[in-house]
Amino acid sequence: MSSTTSGSTTSTTSTDTSSTATITAIVKEKYGEAARRVMEGEAVPADCCGKSGCCTGAAAPSCDPITSNLYVSGETDALPSAAVLASLGCGNPTALAELGEGETVLDLGSGGGIDVLLSARRVGPTGKAYGLDMTDDMLALARRNAAEAGVENVEFLKGEIEHVPLPDASVDVIISNCVINLSGDKRAVLAEAFRVLKPGGRFAVSDVVVRGEVPAAVKRSMELWVGCVAGALEEGEFLRLLGDVGFEDASIEPTRVYRSEDARAFLDEAGIDAAANLAEIDGKFMAAFVRATKPLAAPVAAAAATETRGCCGPACCA
Repeated sequence: MSSTTSGSTTSTTSTDTSSTATITAIVKEKYGEAARRVMEGEAVPADCCGKSGCCTGAAAPSCDPITSNLYVSGETDALPSAAVLASLGCGNPTALAELGEGETVLDLGSGGGIDVLLSARRVGPTGKAYGLDMTDDMLALARRNAAEAGVENVEFLKGEIEHVPLPDASVDVIISNCVINLSGDKRAVLAEAFRVLKPGGRFAVSDVVVRGEVPAAVKRSMELWVGCVAGALEEGEFLRLLGDVGFEDASIEPTRVYRSEDARAFLDEAGIDAAANLAEIDGKFMAAFVRATKPLAAPVAAAAATETRGCCGPACCA
């Protein structure tokens, strides 16, 4: 496994091929299990927060601090309950992203489709919302939810976020909800997002981000990787990677900072000594809204392209 260092913090941005395949397989298994439980109508306990647990690494309902209370009252009333129950995110990118009528939106790791359906509503009938997911059960659930909601301007694609099955410059806005941190090759994810965005297109995702250094045991835990924590990028590294692949005006806005007691449940579940690690991770993990823009074509590049095409104007051959 290779890593890059930002300041005093070492964070994983990519892995070797075998490690990436392992991460992909584990994520697919966990999220497939979550989708199957929702489709089978598993009841949500009355004392739960109304969410299907994701970020604890479990596919059982939980009231954990990462996935709970992400959508404002009434926002999801028109959506199928299964779409809400299968919401496995850490934020609400559709509320923070600027979506306009007629735009094309792509949700990386769309899960049960909640953010795709909300985006489709905002871009209207002349717009389009794509959802990309690698898990067959999640795709089946998302398509069922779209049909039940009667939303027609959506399309769910099977694929990995490191290899987006869409043409260059075909999307106005990229959203994602607690998924990029699950990738074993985050640079590839960001490069693909840049590729499919149109010039001037916006990157607007919710993700778990790290501030500072965290214990090695937390970073090593595969259960926590699936739970959105161990794979999280350090915020400075996230910004640097966005710039490396070509984005400009990148920013990270915290939306929820997790305190030490918030982490106790997922540390216990992963078999990590909570008492030994709580103080070291207090305030280090946060849900954040990450923004960036794909630049418009540079004038210099445009001029160079004109020169290579040859003379076409009336004064060109004077």
